[in-house]
Amino acid sequence: MLQHQNQAIEKRFLVSLVLTGLILIAEVVGGLWTGSLALLSDAAHVFLDIFALGLSYIALRLAALPPDDRHTYGFHRLEVLAALANGVTLAGVAIGIFIEAYHRLRTPEPVKSVELLVIATIGLIVNLIVAFVLRGHTHEHGEHEQEDLNVKSAFLHVVGDAVSSVGVIAAALIIWRTGWTLADPIMSVLIGLVIIASSWRVTRASLHILIEGVPEGFRLVEVAQVMGTVPGVTDVHDLHVWSICSGHSALSAHVVVADQSLGQAQDVMNELENRLQKSFGVHHTTIQFECTSCGQGSVIFANDCT
Repeated sequence: MLQHQNQAIEKRFLVSLVLTGLILIAEVVGGLWTGSLALLSDAAHVFLDIFALGLSYIALRLAALPPDDRHTYGFHRLEVLAALANGVTLAGVAIGIFIEAYHRLRTPEPVKSVELLVIATIGLIVNLIVAFVLRGHTHEHGEHEQEDLNVKSAFLHVVGDAVSSVGVIAAALIIWRTGWTLADPIMSVLIGLVIIASSWRVTRASLHILIEGVPEGFRLVEVAQVMGTVPGVTDVHDLHVWSICSGHSALSAHVVVADQSLGQAQDVMNELENRLQKSFGVHHTTIQFECTSCGQGSVIFANDCT
């Protein structure tokens, strides 16, 4: 199933790369022809779209490699690193746009508004097609769903570029109807702000996974309470939940159980794993059974009934 999903995502990335490449050629030529900073800013964003899509595609292929002796979890974190790189590059291009817009505001330059309008409209249409191709891909986690961060980062690149195209169209209409050329660098600044917002969302989510934060949509108390509903469990402590990558969560915990046979303890373990998979989609668990609490970590759940 996962292999089939990866192949489908890879095809979506390849189609998106081809379409985005066509946008880049059109906007670079069009930006130089019309003299529009807004269109050239959008072209820079499109170039980073290609970079983001290519990086995400490579990460997706590498993440499908099996684990080995040196990488026991496999290479899934490469997807997160690709998303982080995409977020950082988004911030970089925004800074470049702000600098150029500052110069254009001080020294306005003429812009061919009609030609700009036509090129920006074509760019918007293609961007919307690419966004549709990359539309939300989620991993099901029982009652929870998590978006694939790698796909999301590439998708945000494209959506941000579509918003940028709308801004370029608005600037072209203003210049065409009023001749106010300052609309072009002003719109570039707004495009830069949109890019910064996208950069922050992707970078924050990537760093959260890299520092092994609790996955989005999870609450430790809820996880412990579900574990505590298993018959025989009296205490859950030293509980940790983290993401290997988006859509792949892991859990470790110390669980106090009543004194019982090894076979009965195995039944408790099986039930814990089943409930964690069903409720939270956690498939990788490391659970340590204890007769009395070892005192390590904080107690998340304790059965007061004796």
